[in-house]
Amino acid sequence: MQTYLVTGAAGFIGSAFVESLRGSVSVVSVDRLSHFKSRPEHDRIAMGELVDRDHLWEWLENPSNAKRISAIVHMGACSRTTETDEAFLRQVNVEYSQKLWTFATRKKIPFVYASSAATYGDGTRGYDDVESQIAQLRPLNAYGESKRLFDLWALEEERAGRCPPAWAGFKFFNVYGFGERHKGGMASVVLHAYDQIRERGSVRLFRSHRPDIADGHQTRDFISVEDVVEVLHFALEKPIRRGIFNLGTGHARTYLDLAQVTFKALGREPKIEFIDTPEAIRSKYQYFTEARMDRLRDEGYLKPFISLEEGVRSYLDRLRLLGSSPVKGG
Repeated sequence: MQTYLVTGAAGFIGSAFVESLRGSVSVVSVDRLSHFKSRPEHDRIAMGELVDRDHLWEWLENPSNAKRISAIVHMGACSRTTETDEAFLRQVNVEYSQKLWTFATRKKIPFVYASSAATYGDGTRGYDDVESQIAQLRPLNAYGESKRLFDLWALEEERAGRCPPAWAGFKFFNVYGFGERHKGGMASVVLHAYDQIRERGSVRLFRSHRPDIADGHQTRDFISVEDVVEVLHFALEKPIRRGIFNLGTGHARTYLDLAQVTFKALGREPKIEFIDTPEAIRSKYQYFTEARMDRLRDEGYLKPFISLEEGVRSYLDRLRLLGSSPVKGG
């Protein structure tokens, strides 16, 4: 039986990936042990063996543990785009990832990890995942820079002949879906819209502060976590031999679209209010993101991505079924 080591297993994408595993694959789930106990939306997931993220290296030093691992799915990171402690981000997002890469290289096992579309910054250099352009990208925040630094380090290691036998990094665009409630303010706009509609019957969106873009017409490449999980499996099972790839749908949609889709899925008439984008993030706000998906398609991933309408409807059905509680202050 194969055994996957999944970091960030108590997080959003990590937990969704663990939930998708079936009988032929066992799992070692890595995260803060307290997270496994404090997130009720993950109660129904069989997490397998639990390892505290701060004690993972001790666990891996045990030869009987290390030899069990057949692949690493590294989803663990600080994903707060508002985090400003660069030393903390380097430790958690760069150095931790480097140690896992080195372990996978030494043990000759596949390595799949989370990069981010935040590496693209304001988008003036486009959203083409050509690896030679990564050095020229300028992220808008320290989180995006931490992801870019690891991407560059991985490419340098590969050039030096120090890399896993198969490896893939994915620049996630705007992922939404069940299992993100613990993210609070960092959860997707889908979840915040759902909570706002239930609490006050309306949705608040940021007003545009650019004269060429109407209110609500800021756009994102929204992708369902279900599609993300499918691609992670594809990367491991094909396998993808190497590379850093975009992971979005390739089709940008407006926040107005998203709000209207959410109202429709709940059977409610749209009621949308526009509020000023906070000054603290206004200068770093992205008005457009859209993944170029050619390279992943060229790898052979041809499955259609879930539409925003279908993905939101499926997500909200699950929230309502399980009685998800609103984010405080959402």
